[in-house]
This record gives sequence, C-alpha cells and structure tokens, in this order.
Amino acid sequence: MDMSVSKLKSGIQKKRSVTSQRNQKGVALFISLVMLLILTVLGLSSVQTTTLQERMARNARDTNLAFQAAESAVKDAETLIETFNSLVAFTSAGANDAGFYFEGDYDAPTNWNNFNWTNGEGYIEAPTVIDGVAEPPKYFIEHIKTVISDNDTLNLDNIGQDSGSGRAQIFRVTVYGTGGTSTAHVMIQSTYGKRF
Repeated sequence: MDMSVSKLKSGIQKKRSVTSQRNQKGVALFISLVMLLILTVLGLSSVQTTTLQERMARNARDTNLAFQAAESAVKDAETLIETFNSLVAFTSAGANDAGFYFEGDYDAPTNWNNFNWTNGEGYIEAPTVIDGVAEPPKYFIEHIKTVISDNDTLNLDNIGQDSGSGRAQIFRVTVYGTGGTSTAHVMIQSTYGKRF
C-alpha cells in the first residue's frame, strides 16, 4: 500500500510538472519578445542621440569656422584703415559701391541693418584665404566721427598752425563671415581709430 501511494504521488507530480511546462512555453516566448522589443527601442534611441550629437558638433564647428573667418576679415579691414591718410576713399564717387560709408543720421536705419551680402557691391572681400569656408568673408567700413583730443579743444576749426594731428578718425568695421557650409553665418563689428 505504501508503494501504491508513493507511485500515485509521483504520477501526480509528473502530471503537474508536464502541465506547468506546457503553460510556461508560451509565457517564455512572450517575455523574450517583450525584452527584444525593449532592447530594440533602446538601440534606436541611442542611434538617434548619437546622430543628434554629431549634428550639434558639426554645427558648432561650422559656426566657429565662420567666426574665425570673420575675425581674420576684421584684421584685414584694420590693416586697410592703417593705410588711410585722409577720408578721400569715403568722399570719392562710388565709395559706397567700394565698401566705404559715412555713418547715417541717428534716426536713419543703419548701413548694415538690411545689407545685401550677395549682390557683389557695397562690400570688400577679405584678401586673406581661409581654408574650409564656403565663401570668403566680406566687410565694409563706416566713418563714424572725428574725435578731437584734449590738447586741440581750443582750436576746433583748425585755424592757424594746427596740423590736425590731434584728431582721431573713428571707423566701424562690419564683417560677415561664412562657415564651411553656406548656411552658417557670423556677423561681427569692430571699432577702430586712427590719427591723421
């Protein structure tokens, strides 16, 4: 009798284990598919994040390249200003087409506000060659005002023997730089003074 009870118990346990194994086969497949789906979503998310970071790095490099090109054009413009001995370049015919302007009235729109940098007129292309930029940097120069030093304040109209050497001419340089692609632009301004 003991033997028959033990055989009966082992038969019931085998039946339970076979039944539970059959029930678990579908659950294991479902859990595996859910895990695979989660891993796929995580993989796609990391690919998108990496792509976005590469775009941001490329745009930052492009903007930096445009800024460096604009900075070099500021140096070129300051070098050109150092060659001036008078304001003849600003008063001659075609001065605006050559990139030389007088600052407008205080209530007038600024020269650089709606400036067209693509028409080929009204600006100077910087002579310095910058590798990797889509277009060379461009600039124009505005004469802002004449500043009289403290030593020359009593002779405002330059009467007598004064050579005018106490007068500084103030210029504003407006530069438009382009990066490695034609969509990255930087515009900077510099103020520069020279005595003559």
